[in-house]
Amino acid sequence: MSAKHANLLAWLPLATALLLSGCGGGSGGVTVVDTTPPAPPGSNWQWQLPSYFPTPKVPEDNPMSVEKVDLGRFLFYDRRLSGNGTMACASCHQQALAFTDGRAQAIGSTGEMHPRSAQHLANIAYSPTLTWANKSVTSLEQQFPVPVFGSNPVEMGINDANKLEVLQRIKDLPLYQAKFAAAFPGNADAISWPHITKAVASFQRSLISANSRYDQALQGKTTLSEQEQRGQRLFFGEKAECFHCHGSFNFNDQVVHANTRVLEIPFHNTGLYNIGGTGAFPAPNRGLFELSGEASDMGRFRAPSLRNVAKTAPYMHDGSIPSLEAVLDFYAAGGRNIVSGPHAGDGRQHPNKSALVAQINLSEQDKADIVAFLRTLTDEEFLTSPRHADPFPK
Repeated sequence: MSAKHANLLAWLPLATALLLSGCGGGSGGVTVVDTTPPAPPGSNWQWQLPSYFPTPKVPEDNPMSVEKVDLGRFLFYDRRLSGNGTMACASCHQQALAFTDGRAQAIGSTGEMHPRSAQHLANIAYSPTLTWANKSVTSLEQQFPVPVFGSNPVEMGINDANKLEVLQRIKDLPLYQAKFAAAFPGNADAISWPHITKAVASFQRSLISANSRYDQALQGKTTLSEQEQRGQRLFFGEKAECFHCHGSFNFNDQVVHANTRVLEIPFHNTGLYNIGGTGAFPAPNRGLFELSGEASDMGRFRAPSLRNVAKTAPYMHDGSIPSLEAVLDFYAAGGRNIVSGPHAGDGRQHPNKSALVAQINLSEQDKADIVAFLRTLTDEEFLTSPRHADPFPK
């Protein structure tokens, strides 16, 4: 086994390793325990995590609190937090869809289409980089201004001309006057953009998804069907090789937590495009290349977490693959060959394609089994929990 494979396998949750070795399930399953260290002075927040979930990393200048998460939930769902008052964070991140929007490409408050799809927010607390292809955005606090104040494309539509007006909308509401005072006690001017940023980031960190049927099977609370178990063995095995990019407890390969010592942030070219055989991807969706200008970065995007993946169609950074079945066909083929149109080209032959993406001999039954396993990653509690839901009356 290569060092790369060993490193990826090291991310497998202990419970998965037990299942793969035939030691899991039944009364020997993994129990849910609170593994959180004692809360710092003044904090009232406690993570409730399975034993195989590490404690999330939280910025020292933005510790978690019940009041801050509560405030962040209101702000996340409030359309007043956009330039024209028509759009909330939740407009592109809907709870029932695992905090995606079901579109191939997101649409901003002014109707401008985003070149990429909205990513889901489940377990976003564990993501060391945010957005599809930017190594420099490394915290939720850094990411917040991108959709809120960005102009290319316009998303929330707040800018220098209207940001004071938008802030005043929030200041004028007694609801927020009380909630900001509770979340940021001792601040004479508690309602501010920095505090809005910290509150929304805190709410996003609270979006923990860890109670899917897969998790329940790890804990001995249920048993996966024979088909789902076959799919699990394929997913974590060398035949399908899905685990190389999706093998952590969060089913991706970029993970940071409170005890991280060595951080890896891989990005991958999966052979989605190869326009005219030149190696090109459609602008402005060219991965890390958009920022680095390095030819080797063409088409390199981060691998998203597969938790709740059955709810997050369509797939890929541009929503160009419509279903899980089509995703399995794509990876089994070792990339995508587009035979006509402006994007025609054989992605399977892309010179920068990841060595982890190669043709795989999967039968139709194999692919159906893997899809069945992927559907066990849906966390119905997460998708319906009042803790994460819209707090405003309909």
